Amino acid sequence: MTVGQQITRSGGPAGGEDGSAPWSFRKLAGLLGTQRGLILGVLIALFIGFTIAAPSNFLTRFNMLSLLTATAVLLILATGQTFVLVTAGVDLSVGSVLVFAGVVAAKTMVEFGGTTASWTGVIVGIVVGLVAGLGWGLLNGYLVAWAKIPPLIVTLGTLGAALGLAEVLTGGNDIFAIPAHLVNALGTGNIIGIPVFVWIAAVITITAGVLLHMTRFGRHTLAIGASQEAAIRAGINVRTHLLKVYAYQGTLAGLAGILSLARFSNTTISGHATDNLAAITAAVVGGTSLFGGIGTMFGTVIGAFIPVILLNGLTIVNINSFWQQVVVGAILVAAVWVDQRRRQRSSR
Repeated sequence: MTVGQQITRSGGPAGGEDGSAPWSFRKLAGLLGTQRGLILGVLIALFIGFTIAAPSNFLTRFNMLSLLTATAVLLILATGQTFVLVTAGVDLSVGSVLVFAGVVAAKTMVEFGGTTASWTGVIVGIVVGLVAGLGWGLLNGYLVAWAKIPPLIVTLGTLGAALGLAEVLTGGNDIFAIPAHLVNALGTGNIIGIPVFVWIAAVITITAGVLLHMTRFGRHTLAIGASQEAAIRAGINVRTHLLKVYAYQGTLAGLAGILSLARFSNTTISGHATDNLAAITAAVVGGTSLFGGIGTMFGTVIGAFIPVILLNGLTIVNINSFWQQVVVGAILVAAVWVDQRRRQRSSR
């Protein structure tokens, strides 16, 4: 008996007796066919609009690379956030974990010589940053899965704790002694003219898409978000799986911290206060449900590009960039409204 069949017999989201596709998949196709198509249309309209308004400035190789560069770190955070949201959870701590991972990585590299640190020092610093992100993810996962504390409360607490510890370690001052090897390889390095960390973001996103849509891990993630009780009856170890999901998100936040360190050549402690909301917005606008059980990595990619293109285009055509917040806010509310309407119709 498959997991899907077990969930069906438990009253959860699976197929009907007529042999048709599982209702969860029909519902997913219906939702994404509407919401993801709408958001993709918005993205295309923005792209065409800014191209017409400023063809000599917007549609240039330099500007396209700038868009990719500005989206890369956000996209890494948003891919992990997609998994968390699909389980009907949320992670508000990603921005602070990013900062903390960057700080401990930078301090480690300083111990190996700072700007003149060898590749050994750089690699050790990267590993320390990734482990730091993993540690915060495991803490979040444990408190959510075993202590049964709501994800909103857990990650709100670790948001403050991670940022506070980063400030304690640095005295609230950014670290600028970043190794030249790291900056040259990841911050300014490129492969066939495209920045290295854009390639890294692309690989992470594609891997996450395969993981979510084509593996047992992804199916279990979707099942837990649709109904934890049904998932448990189907034999899924929900607590262990949630721990893995939050650990994955924490590790990606640690990686984002390393890339941010390389890009800006300092720890940018005060520059990530809204990263958590940006990552959540990217996922939700792209079709991931705040109520769990539905998510698409392609939609998250679209959702991540919309605010970046808006800010870039508005700046180029000399329109107040604050309109970006208005448009993104409206799109976010519309996306959640579509999700709620779909759920109401499916429950009738």
